[in-house]
Amino acid sequence: MQSMTARTSQYTGRLPKLVQKALPLLIAAALLLIYFSYSGSGGVASLKRDVYDQTAFGVTGKFPKKIWQTWKVDPYEVLTDYNDHEYVETHFGPTGLNRPDIVHTYRSLTAKILKADLLRYLIMYVEGGVYADIDVEALKPIDRFVPDRYDEADVDMVIGVEIDQPEFDLHPFLGKKSHGFCQWTFMCKPRLSVMMKLIDNVLKSLDDISRRQKVPISQIVLDFDDVLSVTGPTAFTKSILETMSESLGHKVNWDPFHSMTESRLVAGILVLTVEAFAAAQGHSDSGSHESKAAMVRHHYHASGWPDTHPRYNHPLYGPVERCNWNIECVNKWDESMAAFEALTPEQQAQMIKDREVADREAREREEEEQRQRLAEEATKKWEYAVKMWEEMSADGVPSEETMNEVAE
Repeated sequence: MQSMTARTSQYTGRLPKLVQKALPLLIAAALLLIYFSYSGSGGVASLKRDVYDQTAFGVTGKFPKKIWQTWKVDPYEVLTDYNDHEYVETHFGPTGLNRPDIVHTYRSLTAKILKADLLRYLIMYVEGGVYADIDVEALKPIDRFVPDRYDEADVDMVIGVEIDQPEFDLHPFLGKKSHGFCQWTFMCKPRLSVMMKLIDNVLKSLDDISRRQKVPISQIVLDFDDVLSVTGPTAFTKSILETMSESLGHKVNWDPFHSMTESRLVAGILVLTVEAFAAAQGHSDSGSHESKAAMVRHHYHASGWPDTHPRYNHPLYGPVERCNWNIECVNKWDESMAAFEALTPEQQAQMIKDREVADREAREREEEEQRQRLAEEATKKWEYAVKMWEEMSADGVPSEETMNEVAE
C-alpha cells in the first residue's frame, strides 16, 4: 500500500509537466482538424478566401449569408487593421471599381472611428450581408430580420430605428441626433445605390471639413457630434432618407418612422421598429430585450473613440446626453445653461472654481473612506487568522462559528 501511494504521488507530480509538454501538439492537432473540417464546407477558411475572390455582381434577390465585423485583433474576424487597406485597394482600386478617391481617402484617414465607419460601408456595398459591431449579441436568427409578410425579393436593405425623439429637433445640442436609424447592425444586398450614396456623402463631408479647416484629411479635428454627422448614424440616416426621397419622387422625412408599432417597407428599404436592434435604451419607447421584436442586444462597449472626439461637456452641468432624452432633465439643463450664460465672466469663473474645489473635496473624502474600509477589512482578516490559529493550536481545527465568520 505504501509503495502504491508513493507511485501515485510520483505520477501526480509528473502529470502536469507531461500535459504542458504535450499541450502544443494537442492544440496543433485540434487546429488542423478544424481547418480540414471547414475548408471544404464554406467555413472560416473559405470565408477568408471569399473576401479576395469577390467578383463584381449586381443586386440579387437573396441576402448574402455573411456576417461582417471589424476589430483590431487578427484572430477575431476577416478584416482587421492589418488587412483592411488591401481589401479596399482590391475592390476600389484600378482592378476593381477604379475609385481612386475612395482609396486615397481611406488611406488618408487617421481617426480610427471614421475609418471603422467608412470600412463597414465599403464592405457592405461590395459584399452585402449583415454588419454587426463586435459588441452586438444575436437574440434571434437572422432569418427573422425579414417578417414573413414580406417577399425577400422586394427587400434590398433591413435597418432599424435607433433614436426616436423628434420633439428635440430644435435643441441646439440634441437636434441633429434626435432621430435616426441604427448602423451598429443592419443587413443589405450587395451593390446598393444607397450604400454608394452614403460612401460618396462621407467623402464629400470629409473633403468639405478638410477645406474648411485648411488641413489634409489626415489632420482634420472632429468632435463627437461631427463624427456622428460625417460617418456615424446621422450620416447613415441622411443618406437613407435621401435615397427614399429620390425613389419615391417626394421628400421623405422622419414622420413615417415616428412611434412605429410595426415594420415599414419604403423604396426597398425595410425599417424595423426600435426594439429590433436598439431595445432597452431607456428612451424612444424602446421596450426590452425580452420583446419578441428584439433581434439583437448591443452591449455598448465603445472602443474609447468618444475620448478622442469629446462631446460638449459643460464645466458645471456636464453633457446634456446624461439626461438620456428625459424631457424634465433636458429642460433643467437648458435652464441652468441659460442662467450661467447670463452671468458675468468673473461670476462664471468663480462658479467653476467653487465647483472644482467641491469636486476635489468630494474625491478626497471618498478616497479616505475607501482607505478606512480597506483598513477595517485588513484588520478583520488578521483577527480571523489569529482566531483560527489559536483554535487550530488548541483543537486541531477551527470552530464552525469562526469558519462562518470567515465565509461572510
